[in-house]
Amino acid sequence: MGAAESVPETSLHEFTVKDCNGKEVCLETYKGKVLLVVNVASKCGFTETNYTQLTELYQKYREKDFEILAFPCNQFLRQEPGSDQQIKDFACTRFKAEYPVFQKVRVNGPDAAPLYKFLKASKPGLFGSRIKWNFTKFLVDKNGKVINRYATATTPFSFEKDIQKALEGEHIPARSGSQKAPEGENIPSRSGSQKAPEEENIPARSDSQKALEGEQK
Repeated sequence: MGAAESVPETSLHEFTVKDCNGKEVCLETYKGKVLLVVNVASKCGFTETNYTQLTELYQKYREKDFEILAFPCNQFLRQEPGSDQQIKDFACTRFKAEYPVFQKVRVNGPDAAPLYKFLKASKPGLFGSRIKWNFTKFLVDKNGKVINRYATATTPFSFEKDIQKALEGEHIPARSGSQKAPEGENIPSRSGSQKAPEEENIPARSDSQKALEGEQK
């Protein structure tokens, strides 16, 4: 189910990524801030809810040392097909996103971005470390340590209290099995227009199965 790959880094601040223009960004820049790292997609059934709530949370807490880092990914049913600039324009125009939207990355497989190898190793999901779908969210503390991981169907508003506690430096317990399972929640069916193109030849399964198993490596 995708065992976590060990990584030498111990903090998110050790990584360098690229923005949508290809310029390198050292994540040490965000030292002292609470971060929410999200793999986003423009054509997903969860796009509207997640982007809308992410923007509202950002507006609410941005002045309190909170930052959102959005990483587009096209690995799940090719739901992020645009160029890096098109993706940024979509997020900024439609959802008024003022947080950084970085260069498109891979989050699973041998070519996964080093940052995502670190995130997955730090906080594996209930059913394995691999990212299962778009809008998996990682909450990171001011020292670059991963606090918690939230599934696609876990809305940003639902863990707002965790963000508040992280900003205040309070301990946040890991989500237990009695709570909604990270990466294992029910995902509502999509319309026919959102189903996989025929050339992908993906067997028909419910979205809950897709979320548990991961659509593509």
